[in-house]
Amino acid sequence: MNYLQEIEGKLVHDKLTEGGGCGGGGGGGGDTTTRIRRIWVRGPIIVGAGPSGLAAAACLKEKGIPSLILERANCIASLWQLKTYDRLRLHLPKQFCQLPLMPFPSNFPTYPTKQHFLDYLKAYSNRFDLKPIFNMKVESARFDHRSGLWQVKASTTTAAATPGAGLDKKSTNNHDDGRTEMVITTTTEYVSQWLIVATGENAEESVPEIEGIESFGGPIVHTSSYKSGEIFSGKNVLVIGCGNSGMEVCLDLCNYNARPSLVVRDSVHVLPQEMLGSSTFGLSMWLLKWLPVWLVDRFLLLMSRLLLGDTSKLGLTRPELGPLQLKSISGKTPVLDVGTLAKIKTGEIKVCKAIKRLSLHAAEFIDGKVETFDAIILATGYKSNVMTWLKETKMFNEKNGMPRKGTPNGWKGELGLYAVGFTQRGLLGASADATRIAQDIYDNCWNPHHHHNHSNTHNSVPFNSNPIIYYSSTNNHPTPPTPPHIN
Repeated sequence: MNYLQEIEGKLVHDKLTEGGGCGGGGGGGGDTTTRIRRIWVRGPIIVGAGPSGLAAAACLKEKGIPSLILERANCIASLWQLKTYDRLRLHLPKQFCQLPLMPFPSNFPTYPTKQHFLDYLKAYSNRFDLKPIFNMKVESARFDHRSGLWQVKASTTTAAATPGAGLDKKSTNNHDDGRTEMVITTTTEYVSQWLIVATGENAEESVPEIEGIESFGGPIVHTSSYKSGEIFSGKNVLVIGCGNSGMEVCLDLCNYNARPSLVVRDSVHVLPQEMLGSSTFGLSMWLLKWLPVWLVDRFLLLMSRLLLGDTSKLGLTRPELGPLQLKSISGKTPVLDVGTLAKIKTGEIKVCKAIKRLSLHAAEFIDGKVETFDAIILATGYKSNVMTWLKETKMFNEKNGMPRKGTPNGWKGELGLYAVGFTQRGLLGASADATRIAQDIYDNCWNPHHHHNHSNTHNSVPFNSNPIIYYSSTNNHPTPPTPPHIN
């Protein structure tokens, strides 16, 4: 048996791909059959259709490079569409949040609302004719050194009466009217020279371990499920987490006549959203062109003291490092106040120490105080999920799923692997990385005037029989070395 036949036979008949497919569980009884569709992607595979993935695809397309976006949800920007609260606005002015090649409309406000931003992303996707494959969950991505290609396995689950070719029978649902619905999973393996990880640093909810949380007895909601304070009207609500989301949720709860208490476990920098008639962020970026970071930090803290007062008197102690220096070293973002401090000063929002333990409708804090609460909201942020599916640890840290190299060098790995949306610098950082990635692929692999012998380009691919589908986009630009002929 030659090499190509050996690899194909292994992928079709290997025990890991029978029954549950890649990453799947056992079926709901009976025999199971899996056939994996294999699709050659002429350009990069992009995992994630959030702003970072869309930006990368648009920058590639602008250079004539096709790409394929895989998205586990049923829409673009699923975090923004499905997991954000109603009153959310961009905390930075729109010019610092626009994606490459397309500014925000001039009639949008300085700080666009959630709906404004979603409208912008939809217009952006339409302008560059970006068409992600939705409901496609990436189960694994690994680099095959023998072929020099990335192999990305993804699955989609649907309901059907009977399983067919290419489908993995998973389980059955019996309805009251006697109908039997079979849940089936289609597994597809995408193959490409390049893989762009665009799932970002906010892929999964970060939920802390708190003693006694299981005995609290009331609703415990992560901000990913929080929409507004309406359902909490008249209730005592404990908000855990004092970042921008925690602060804004407290303000929203106040507006709906709830009684929020804010847990502040660590020191935090709170800055006014604007100073001297400009956005604090924009003014900081301008000052950094002329002054060192430490001096700009001094200026920001002086202005904050003048405009906001001494926040330590409110229970919000500042870190020893200045806000910009702390952001650069740890990635911790300062809070931009949008009205929360005023509510803290009037006592409408209580500030609490770190939690020691929870009990039935109550929380005990490390200072010994005990308060009763009707509900808890976890404003504890998000984390990367890269290491749950990417079988590579050289570029990404195994512990936190973030690139090992810091900004601005974390966007490029080896063997055609890239990352976008991991800069801890928001949309501005993601846009910069998307631009770099497209330029790098164009310069090293796609530019017709650049005769670079790319290490991933081979004359053969380890699949030599159907089913194989070629994915490509129509364009008038030169293409890289073509996929091999399939017999």
